[in-house]
Amino acid sequence: MDLHLKEKVILVTGGAKGSGAAIVRTAAAEGAIPVFLDRDVEAGQQLRTALHSSGVKGEFVAGEITAPQTWGKTVEFALQKFGRLDALVNNVGANDNVGLERGTPEKFVASLELNLVHYYAMAHYALPALKESRGAIVNISSKTAVTTGIRVNAVVPAEVMTPLYQQWVSGFPNPEEKLARIISKIPLGKRMTKPEEIADMVVFLISERASHITGQHVYVDAGYTHLDRALT
Repeated sequence: MDLHLKEKVILVTGGAKGSGAAIVRTAAAEGAIPVFLDRDVEAGQQLRTALHSSGVKGEFVAGEITAPQTWGKTVEFALQKFGRLDALVNNVGANDNVGLERGTPEKFVASLELNLVHYYAMAHYALPALKESRGAIVNISSKTAVTTGIRVNAVVPAEVMTPLYQQWVSGFPNPEEKLARIISKIPLGKRMTKPEEIADMVVFLISERASHITGQHVYVDAGYTHLDRALT
């Protein structure tokens, strides 16, 4: 299936590793031009080199996603380099378990900055460019975006083995036992979702093949989120 993404410029946050890197590679394989932001400079440069070695376009922007100066700088880089922006994939996020029961007010604010504030900030800077090219924003729910004619969808991964997920599991007293218990409850295949499976859905949603899909939360998790745990 041709997704009609050739030469489309896709901005991906947290694109150097894990699901973000899988999205970058999948988009590039479809002929798109990924511009990806990450604070891990080494991983970002390695992925950029790998893309160029394969004969595909792609650029890396080093920066901290929670820093306000990063938001506009990243969008401006994409526009100056390629003259357009067709889609924004807000991939950065973490299950940090920060809440009333654990953590501190400072950690709660940091969690909001990582998991919420930057979503809206990146969209704010990207919207003017996306209006012209009628792109899509993934992983952010914004009434403003929807009313401007820009498609907005959220991909909801539950159990994907990424570096952040590994870090979360390692925080339990017996990480291997915890992971085995989680995997045993995943309905399809009794295995973790692969980053590439998340990437396939994201890239489809930002393509013209999904031209009438908007305002949706799409779960790519083998049925784990909606499983009645009492049945297992």
